[in-house]
Amino acid sequence: MSSAEPTTDRVARTDRLAPAEVAESLALARLAGDADGADPFDEHTLLRLRDPEAAAVHLTARAADGTLTGYAHLDTTDAAAGIGVELVVHPAYRWRGTGRALARGVLAAAAGPLRAWAHGDHPSAAALAVDLGFDRARVLWQLRRPLTATLPEQRLPDGVTLRAFRPGDDDEAWLALNARAFAAHPEQGRWTPADLRVRLAEPWFDPAGFLLAVEESTGRPVGFHWTKVHERPGSARIGEVYVLGVDPTAHRSGLGRALTAAGLIHLRDQRKLDKVMLYVDESNTGALALYERLGFARWCGHVNYRLG
Repeated sequence: MSSAEPTTDRVARTDRLAPAEVAESLALARLAGDADGADPFDEHTLLRLRDPEAAAVHLTARAADGTLTGYAHLDTTDAAAGIGVELVVHPAYRWRGTGRALARGVLAAAAGPLRAWAHGDHPSAAALAVDLGFDRARVLWQLRRPLTATLPEQRLPDGVTLRAFRPGDDDEAWLALNARAFAAHPEQGRWTPADLRVRLAEPWFDPAGFLLAVEESTGRPVGFHWTKVHERPGSARIGEVYVLGVDPTAHRSGLGRALTAAGLIHLRDQRKLDKVMLYVDESNTGALALYERLGFARWCGHVNYRLG
């Protein structure tokens, strides 16, 4: 989400972007991410931006010569919980009011509470949020650790074994497990079959890196570690603890630690990576403590601001 003199950029609103506009917005996001060291959009927004059927409001800011100087995405699917907002400004067009103009466009377009993410906790985003009356409501930390350092031991509880996720066969059982494991999570616990399918279709998806812990006696899944590999031209490859969950009935069994170790070993030995990252909510003090004991350190924060 920068303050400056009023911009001369033209801000336009639409409910649907043309394919060329989608490509422009994605290119702008990559450019800003490279400049800031943190991507301006999370995965959810990127998936929706590329989906022509996704319900959203799009705001674009353009200079007099037509250059796309800024973009804001409004996710309107759950207005009661708050309209999700993510906003980016071209690095070469900052401090000239573009961010503020887009933010005002957001306020004019939204009816109801707003939830706005500032990825990387950029100072200009914080200043703009305060100016517009937003409250700092939530912090999501990105943690990192080297895979070249000693990894924790993979010691599964008795009666539990690991296997790869089987798309199609495991979908329903995994969604139920995910809902139980993240019952209190504002986003992850509400995944639908469509949410899962769109990610299974992503180019990065690798079933061998989606590890499922199952009871040997029943075949019932009790935990999982879904890994991901980020590969972008000009950037070093890095692994991610994409989603890690344990059934509440298996808490305090050591399964979470064993699943973490199994995924890290997979990323190091099978994907030949030397570093890994993950995201964890600041309020989840237990998970933060676990990951820090496993050698992870805080890399950067992502802040959620709320209005209304």
